[in-house]
Amino acid sequence: MPRKNYIYNPKPFFKPSKNDRKRSTFICYAMKKASEVDVARSKLNSTLLPIDPKTGNVLTRFRRLNKHRACAMRAIIPAMLYYFNINSKLVEASIEKLADECGLSTLSDSGNKSITRASRLISEFLEPMGFIKCKRIKSKSVSNYTPKKIFLTPMFFILCNIPQSKINNYLSTKTKPSYKLKKQERGIFISLLDMKIISQLDEKSARNKILNSLINYYTASELTKIGPKGLKKKIDIEYSNLCKLYKKK
Repeated sequence: MPRKNYIYNPKPFFKPSKNDRKRSTFICYAMKKASEVDVARSKLNSTLLPIDPKTGNVLTRFRRLNKHRACAMRAIIPAMLYYFNINSKLVEASIEKLADECGLSTLSDSGNKSITRASRLISEFLEPMGFIKCKRIKSKSVSNYTPKKIFLTPMFFILCNIPQSKINNYLSTKTKPSYKLKKQERGIFISLLDMKIISQLDEKSARNKILNSLINYYTASELTKIGPKGLKKKIDIEYSNLCKLYKKK
């Protein structure tokens, strides 16, 4: 196949299934906001540090967006919003469904479906950048990909220029804000469970975990203001506090 034709459907776009249920006012608002920005050209894509989801380490060798992956990203972001459950933070659609409805899946001459373009965008870019978190689903499927649950992170909504206040306002009309939510809003970015896990790691791994938590907590503009030296100082402080805390116990 000629190099110029190596990408199937170079201009994918999201087209949801017919007769699907009506979306909430928040989802309609979120999709409109996302349509007003070019998510593939966001400053976040160049300022955020990519993190290996398995190890928590910064990925020193990382593939950024080429034009084809950028097009795929523009298609799949609104699709994730469309199927987003604001209460569970879960995207209620499989990677296969997202690929199908975004024009990112292909069929070979023998009839075998491939969703590689969508699955690689998710596992090799969106998740390392902290826009989503994935959880593997135990499955006896014989397909050549691992089913995953996709959860949208706060950084995803920053990417789409959707204020946290809008999410909180919508949730407040549905459920009474819990003490836990208020506590999180005061600035806790490392949970007690994560603190216990980090305390059992070696220093290098613990510092990488703290770095990952800081990156997920701060916005891109805040990280830029903090800078590498400021970020290192915060890691030093948090690591020192953890050492003191668990040394006493």
